Amino acid sequence: MLSKKEIKYIQSSGHKKTRDEEGIFIAEGTKIIQEILTEYPQQLIKLYAVASFYETAGLQPDGEQLIEVSETELERISQLQTPQQAVALMRKPQPASVAETGAEWVIALDAIRDPGNMGTIIRLADWFGITHIICSDDCVDVYNPKVVQASMGSVLRIKVIEGKLDQLLPQCPQPVYAATLQGSKISGISWGTQGTLLIGNESKGVAKDLLPLTAQQISIPSFGAAESLNAAVATGILLWEIKRS
Repeated sequence: MLSKKEIKYIQSSGHKKTRDEEGIFIAEGTKIIQEILTEYPQQLIKLYAVASFYETAGLQPDGEQLIEVSETELERISQLQTPQQAVALMRKPQPASVAETGAEWVIALDAIRDPGNMGTIIRLADWFGITHIICSDDCVDVYNPKVVQASMGSVLRIKVIEGKLDQLLPQCPQPVYAATLQGSKISGISWGTQGTLLIGNESKGVAKDLLPLTAQQISIPSFGAAESLNAAVATGILLWEIKRS
């Protein structure tokens, strides 16, 4: 049985302050946790799962790192409305730096606030072979439980660099392309082998003070009446254009 203190500690990982101070985050869901167990066991602090999960996974709870919990306990420590058999308490990876990106494509995100968008963008990056994402310091935390869930495990593979974009963009792979509604149509862009794709806030777009740091503004042609595209959808379209060229 979990103590009240342990339950409270696990629950507190839902708060950014605790995640930052303790260097932890939680991951939930059978698929993500199976991936953790096979590919990232060094980051696992403790696994809390019901008996049926351990049986299916062929694992034996040891009472120390692999903890068996009841359905009621799982509901108390889960951040989801419908818990999914297991909750993993994880160590955050070591912070990445812009110098690691090398000559490749990266994504820079300006004030992306929605956890679903962030998680989907991380998953898209993983799909298209983007290994680094640059996040402004006012983006939603990539280790927010909802972001981790939406990324479907991709957050384990993508290296995230956080900071002030006005300082980081000049250090990123060049050129920097800003996705805006007023930019040049993407069909006419000659993409190179490296660069940075800058995606702006869901409602305000790319901050105006960042535009002078970019080489070109680009836009996705519209064929209907919608005012704009969802940030994650736009990212997916732009990454396809970049990669297929």
